[in-house]
Amino acid sequence: MDYESLGLKVGLELHQQLKTASKLFCLCKPELREGEAELKLLRKLRPTQSELGQVDPAALFEFKKGRKILYEAEDRTSCLVELDEEPPHPLNQEALDICLTIALMIGCKPVDEIHVMRKIVIDGSNTTGFQRTCIVALGGLVEISGKQIPIQTICLEEDAARLLGIEGSLVHYSLDRLGIPLVEVATAPVLSSPKEAEAVALALGRILRATGKVRRGLGTIRQDVNISISQGALIEVKGVQKLELVSKVVEYEVQRQLGLLAIRDELKARGVKWEDLTDNFIDVTEAFRNTACEIIRSSINNGGIVLAVRLRGFKGLLGKELIPNIRFGTELADVAKFWGRVKGLFHTDELPGYGISSQEVTELKKRLNASEYDAIVFVADRRENASDALMAVVERARQALVGVPEETRGPNPDGTTRYLRPRPGAARMYPETDIPPIVIDEERIARLRADLPELPELKVERFIKDYRLSRKLAEQIVDSDFVSLFEEIVSKTHVAPSIIAVTLTETLKTLSREGLDVEALPDEQIMETFFLIDKGELAKEAIPDVLRWLLRSKGSKVRQAMEALGLRMMSRNEVEAFIDRLLMERKELLAGDKSKAFQRLLGIAMSTLRGKVDAAIVQEILRKRIQAEAGGPP
Repeated sequence: MDYESLGLKVGLELHQQLKTASKLFCLCKPELREGEAELKLLRKLRPTQSELGQVDPAALFEFKKGRKILYEAEDRTSCLVELDEEPPHPLNQEALDICLTIALMIGCKPVDEIHVMRKIVIDGSNTTGFQRTCIVALGGLVEISGKQIPIQTICLEEDAARLLGIEGSLVHYSLDRLGIPLVEVATAPVLSSPKEAEAVALALGRILRATGKVRRGLGTIRQDVNISISQGALIEVKGVQKLELVSKVVEYEVQRQLGLLAIRDELKARGVKWEDLTDNFIDVTEAFRNTACEIIRSSINNGGIVLAVRLRGFKGLLGKELIPNIRFGTELADVAKFWGRVKGLFHTDELPGYGISSQEVTELKKRLNASEYDAIVFVADRRENASDALMAVVERARQALVGVPEETRGPNPDGTTRYLRPRPGAARMYPETDIPPIVIDEERIARLRADLPELPELKVERFIKDYRLSRKLAEQIVDSDFVSLFEEIVSKTHVAPSIIAVTLTETLKTLSREGLDVEALPDEQIMETFFLIDKGELAKEAIPDVLRWLLRSKGSKVRQAMEALGLRMMSRNEVEAFIDRLLMERKELLAGDKSKAFQRLLGIAMSTLRGKVDAAIVQEILRKRIQAEAGGPP
């Protein structure tokens, strides 16, 4: 795809949790709680006007859902600040220093004075109804393949509450994550291809990890990706958690916008006009009174109705695939779900089906006076919900005449996206009155500048030189979330750096592909594993088995894994006795080529001894025994 001719522009906002001793505006532990909550409370948030009398459209959207918020909290990770029953404490200076350090590494200019602002958030993820944020630095550059990418702002802000689930109109949050310090690095919208966007995300992630002061694990880093093409619209994709998904998100969003533009052009060719799309909803419940569709029948039996609307000239377009498994009808269903609180909708482009017969479709078209060029959308639910859902459908259909509506979307695991809410307006930010301005003096900047962390590219070269790693392995460990842990293990043990690096990259990737949550593996367990290898109590060959067992038995100790797996280290005498027995049992192998015999016997021996003895010891003993038996070196 020729992204340049399409006028693709991408901007990134990278959010990363900082590794601090406390939260941003209180002294609570910045950790996720374990066990049951000590406190639960129910609230409902409402939008308010800005100083100019305006109401943010995104905030109004969330309010109209009629949701209630159930919060859970415990004393160790939450206090009255998170509950919005006490003013925020002074800004965490440790977090500010980390943020300033990141700014200086990127070449940004710190501001002279920091002013904390309130950014309206009314989805329930913050008990106050707003998020506290502040600009720390402006400007700066990162260079990717010879191209300089401007950095617009670096901000320090508080993370949101942790979503536990949604049940109907009730949203369930835990307050443990609320207030954990976040750094936000925002680029200018100058990225011009999916690969470039991903490369910039990876480069920024490298710089953040180079500080050694950021948290690792799924959910600790998130990217907001702003995407537009020349004839499309600005779309914000919120919360991409994996850096490697950034390019796929951009690629799919371009495809989606091109698909919507094609629908626009087709509607124009068909002569469809704004006034053709009306909110003339027809109650068609009687047409489905005896339907075989379980969803519709259940809704009618529970007092619901079936409400339908005709979309003039839309036949065949609702079934048009925009991106994999996402059709235009899916987009209509998304807005119907959010605005109408319904579970979904039906449309004639996919019927008959779902238990709906061709006779029922014919009757439906008759009741709505639909022509062969029209599509019909209908919803089975309570009258109010069905009406709100179809109003959203008609509005979205009208937007299709224009092309691509601006909106905020959320990522799916495969890189496709779904509708979240309208894009926020300019009325969502105002000053925080409970926190005084913070002056950033030259002395502070000089102190931080004198102790800047090593840049990633220099770290790669040092790892190659000092630890004798290959360039590929050095780059892999620097790009991973474990670079600080790697250096700590190297400094505290005599285990070969290459073995440590391979474990923290390739081994953990393999375990992740097996479906194990490697992000949940504590640093302490990894450290303990290498300490035991260093002491000679565990063989390096046992690392994958031990880590796999620990991931499947959360909260266990490494020695428990060794015991459960039967990984007691064998003495040299025991290994020699085992080799002697093996040679007696397989003496026929020694009659042929000694080199082949050695390799075959070594494989047989290690299939039993792996994890119980160092492979080098097995090789040494086996070589000596074969030499003695065969009268020469193998």
